[in-house]
Amino acid sequence: MNIKGSLPLLILHTLSVRPKHGYRIAQEIKQKSEGVLDIAEGTLYPTLHDLEARGLIEAFEETVRGRVRRCYRLTEAGTAALAEQRAEWDRYAAVVNLILGEASS
Repeated sequence: MNIKGSLPLLILHTLSVRPKHGYRIAQEIKQKSEGVLDIAEGTLYPTLHDLEARGLIEAFEETVRGRVRRCYRLTEAGTAALAEQRAEWDRYAAVVNLILGEASS
């Protein structure tokens, strides 16, 4: 399944609950999608770095089970971007469902 276009939205949503390290972000997306969305590191980390460069998330170090981890949290700009991207996604999904509904009629 091609999720590249929706991955930033999924990451922002996942971080809206609380800060997390990259592996945990990927695991939550996989778990909540019932295994359908299994994000590879080679896809996840470039997206995280892009979101950070755009000021939508910020990285910080945290010790997790005795290991220093690079964690990420949503910024104020990220919260605004999440709301905007969620609204765009809802409009997109509604239109696709409308078209698919017409196709099955």
